[in-house]
Amino acid sequence: MNLLIATDAWHPQVNGVVRTLDMTAHRLRELGHRVRIVSPDDFSRLPNPLYPEIPLALPWSHRVAALIARFPPDCVHVATEGPIGQAVRRFCRLRGWQFTTSYHTKFPEYLQAMAGVPERWSYHVLRWFHNGAARTMVATPSLEADLKSRGFSAPMARWSRGVDLDLFRPATSKPLAIERPVLLYVGRVSTEKGLDDFLRLDRPGTKVVVGDGPAREELAARYPAARFLGYRKGAALAAEYAAADLFVFPSRTDTFGIVMIEAMACGLPVAAYPVTGPIDIVTRPELGALDKDLGRAIHRALASGVPAECAIEARRYTWENSTRQFLTNLVPVDPCVPGRSFGPE
Repeated sequence: MNLLIATDAWHPQVNGVVRTLDMTAHRLRELGHRVRIVSPDDFSRLPNPLYPEIPLALPWSHRVAALIARFPPDCVHVATEGPIGQAVRRFCRLRGWQFTTSYHTKFPEYLQAMAGVPERWSYHVLRWFHNGAARTMVATPSLEADLKSRGFSAPMARWSRGVDLDLFRPATSKPLAIERPVLLYVGRVSTEKGLDDFLRLDRPGTKVVVGDGPAREELAARYPAARFLGYRKGAALAAEYAAADLFVFPSRTDTFGIVMIEAMACGLPVAAYPVTGPIDIVTRPELGALDKDLGRAIHRALASGVPAECAIEARRYTWENSTRQFLTNLVPVDPCVPGRSFGPE
């Protein structure tokens, strides 16, 4: 099939959305499908005041129409709600095409934390956006329940995530020249990720932060005892997981948290809040602990976590299974007229 995926998040960004779409596109191509990613690379861009590393694309309608005309899709998936997602959604709606969407990011909570925008305003826009889809893909049962409670009415389908089990695996030994336990965070270093909750805890051991973002400089100055390593990818990232003793996930606003299953694949129990994402992944004491008090969650996870059990649990999450779910969830742009092709507006 010709599969068109529209996203505002793409390389060189480092986040769960990009990783998910990149791995899914790779697996789809391995299965013989033709995939066209419509991304910021296709358009002029402007700086984003809230996310400097994520520029805002300018997807003019004639440009979007021309791109799609050169790649007439059998299925369209709109992965994000930004300018590109809006433009491709509009294109499909004007032509009566069916399309799917996916809910990756709790932008209402982010905008509330970063800019003071009331959540109800943002959720009103997101309901409109996703309710126009033939199907909305969500990663977990808790996210589905949350969105339904907020009035999202499009049919929902599960699209879980995966982990590279060849790359992320337990270490045979841990480095000795560091105070233990090593408490690791991996992800964006910004206000909405709850890092302050983690870093201000008075606990023995070493706190390590892998990632970058607008709050890194401020947090590094406020918490000089923590080690801020910046971005890590591939084998370098896997080595940081494998060197740690516990993964701490202080975010209250993520929809899944791929980093949690990467950590578990390396034998790390997880300490987190009991919110969407963690409550679907950390389901028993051997895998870590959830608590409204993050310090208690860390204490309990260190005591109850079993590295071997974490690694076994992570094997449930493969990109092959994730891609099969994605394929099953897609809908044809027009089930009545196969092979339709449209020119530019």
